[in-house]
Amino acid sequence: MANTFSQIYIQIVFSTQNRQNLINKEIKNEIYKYITGIVQNKNHKLITINGMPDHIHIFTGLKPKESISDLVRDIKKDSSKFINSKNWIRGKFNWQEGFGAFSYGHSQIDNVCQYIQNQEIRHKTQTFKEEYLNFLKKFEIDYNEHYVFD
Repeated sequence: MANTFSQIYIQIVFSTQNRQNLINKEIKNEIYKYITGIVQNKNHKLITINGMPDHIHIFTGLKPKESISDLVRDIKKDSSKFINSKNWIRGKFNWQEGFGAFSYGHSQIDNVCQYIQNQEIRHKTQTFKEEYLNFLKKFEIDYNEHYVFD
């Protein structure tokens, strides 16, 4: 076969270090634009991005030439440098060490996009920790709650 064809949809979720509320409304769109640029420059397709002051959801069509871990590493590293260069945060900005990555089929794209875009509504009644643990349960990922968060 001469070409590689794929359809890989991944929702990536990670938080600020210690789940601090550092991404306020004034800076979040600039951060999301910057992250969109990182994803697109690596030739992946960013489908949607949104989050809350303490975490972010990135939904992307992933090209198979790069691992999810490498993409997330670059997103975190480059966006942290960007945020720190703008002096938006008192002190040094960092993302948490780990991340969640959850796969979806093509028929689920609209539902995932709606879920991500409705973060503000969802988090009126659910914390990030509750949301994240629900993802782990929904996707039947074995975990020890003691090691999920710092």
